[in-house]
Amino acid sequence: MLDLNKKIGRLLLGATLLLAAGAAQADSYPSKPVHILVPYAAGGAVDVLARTLGQALAKTWGQQPVIDNRPGAGGIVASQTLTKSAPDGYTLILVASGHPLNQFIYPSVPYDTFKDFTAITEVASSPLAIVVAKDSPYKTLGDLLAAAKKEPDKLSYGMSGNGTSAHLAGELLKYMSGTKIVAIPYKGGAPALTAVIAGEIPLSINPLAEAIGQLEGGPVRALAVTSAERAKALPDVPTIAEAGVPGYDVSVWWGVLGPANMPPEIVSKLEADLKAALQDPGVLSTLSKIGAAPVGSSAKEFDAYMHAEATKWEPVLKAANIRAQ
Repeated sequence: MLDLNKKIGRLLLGATLLLAAGAAQADSYPSKPVHILVPYAAGGAVDVLARTLGQALAKTWGQQPVIDNRPGAGGIVASQTLTKSAPDGYTLILVASGHPLNQFIYPSVPYDTFKDFTAITEVASSPLAIVVAKDSPYKTLGDLLAAAKKEPDKLSYGMSGNGTSAHLAGELLKYMSGTKIVAIPYKGGAPALTAVIAGEIPLSINPLAEAIGQLEGGPVRALAVTSAERAKALPDVPTIAEAGVPGYDVSVWWGVLGPANMPPEIVSKLEADLKAALQDPGVLSTLSKIGAAPVGSSAKEFDAYMHAEATKWEPVLKAANIRAQ
């Protein structure tokens, strides 16, 4: 009995020491620069957001994070780099909404979409808009969908490329409304918007960051936004759900991940520090400019959200046969 008590005592002491070590590690974190991987080229929305968050985090951490752009394969290049990093919190990644979907779009990915990562927080989200020319005969989304049902495949929509958020939003709209509208890929959202203005295509689907400047008294109108709630930047524009497709909800979102098996104490500190950074005036100003809203979810909530996104989009991607080219 005495030996058993000694063993229990040693186990309790060991557990106490581990907890103390973890707390001490979190208290001293970060003691060197944190690298934040960005899966896209410099200058894009994800890069701008990462750098703005980095400036806010530097105020808390006392040192500037290193923003490391690793573009390629829809984010797979940067994600694979992260999975090979030590799970100590010194290498993170700011992913976009395509991260949990790459497993369905690409023939193979060199990691497990969920098991090889640690969710930390969803940073922000932004709706997209269904955009038509100012003189378009379609005054509402209902008008547009009625025309698409009357003459299947006659209408087309412009979007920023195969598998992008704009493409997925369009395919989900077709899937849920039972319509057939031809997807026309462009080299970016701006060229698709230009094609609408020029009358080459009847509509395009664009993230608000791309369209907001043209919508405010410009040459185009928004028929609806894709999020479940109206966009603060466009309060008079209905959601797609309000406009006749109940349950429709699509947003571009961004979130922070780390490698698998990160210490819980470091995850908690990062979650708290990122939530605080989302209240920084500079971050809020940047989000407002791109029509986005801060989120700041818990690690558990973000992990559950990514799983839900994968479940929602898998049948849509298969029905539309969206594959990387």
